[in-house]
Amino acid sequence: MTAAAGDIEKAAGVLRAGGLVAFPTETVYGLGADASDPAAVSRIYQAKGRPPTHPLIVHLAGAGHLDGWVEKVPEPARLLAEQFWPGPLTLVLRRGPRVSSAATGGLETVGVRVPDHPVALALLSAFGGGAAAPSANRFGSVSPTTAEHVRAELGEAVDFILDGGPCQVGVESTIVDATSDTLSVLRPGGVPREDLEAVLGSSLEVPSVSPIRVPGQHPSHYAPRARVILVEPDEVAAEAERARKLGHQVGVFLPPSQDVAAPHAHAVVAVPASLAEYARGLYGFLRELDRKGCDLIVASLPEEKGLGLAIANRLRRAAGPRG
Repeated sequence: MTAAAGDIEKAAGVLRAGGLVAFPTETVYGLGADASDPAAVSRIYQAKGRPPTHPLIVHLAGAGHLDGWVEKVPEPARLLAEQFWPGPLTLVLRRGPRVSSAATGGLETVGVRVPDHPVALALLSAFGGGAAAPSANRFGSVSPTTAEHVRAELGEAVDFILDGGPCQVGVESTIVDATSDTLSVLRPGGVPREDLEAVLGSSLEVPSVSPIRVPGQHPSHYAPRARVILVEPDEVAAEAERARKLGHQVGVFLPPSQDVAAPHAHAVVAVPASLAEYARGLYGFLRELDRKGCDLIVASLPEEKGLGLAIANRLRRAAGPRG
């Protein structure tokens, strides 16, 4: 789906006026505001209920628009931008003078990316600036991958919603610390670590604790209303049965490796064998089990290679401690 030209121009006008626009990217729907306007950025935090110390990602229309938003781009970061932009890769760099400190959570670094979605690129080109845009949902909850998800969760808190159809990647961008020549992955996402390493010709660390604050680090994040518990793949059916006998309305993510009948549960999602399809559907699956009234979801982690690393990261956060 492609938004009408009139809708693009209207949305760009909303951004220029300090308003909030929800727009599609290839990963999830973002909640955008002018990244140079502190008052506009503060509205994002208010709409989401997001702590102001959690930095936002600045979305640009192309790599040629980096001037003023970042201080400099080290050569390894330039290599990655050339290969993966537009695409689901965020580079954390030293921030330039154009970006509001409100968008960086007070940090001297900023995450920047160029989304790979025609509606997002048209909006950013028409706007002519940078849009600070986290996912368009309440802080900590499941990210939206359709315009309807945004409407259902944020409603009138958003001034304009651009509908570009379902997101094709389905998990957020990979975040890479590129503030020096030694890069590391701060959040696994839509670009697999192996693909980054192939371009760089060297391995990348994925530290368990990030040296820089970036989106998605809260102990409980990407979380449905139902509680999520993680078990080994061959224990999913048995754990679901135990929970059912304890009176839970159980939702199950049935692993593709399980050659068994679906467990007796309130609702069952058959996990796709394709990691790309799993990533694309992950947040929709979680929302579906919430919609069906599940109060507990039993799932297992995929092998943590390729997109499996990003999926496992999201499921661990979804299963994290509730505040």
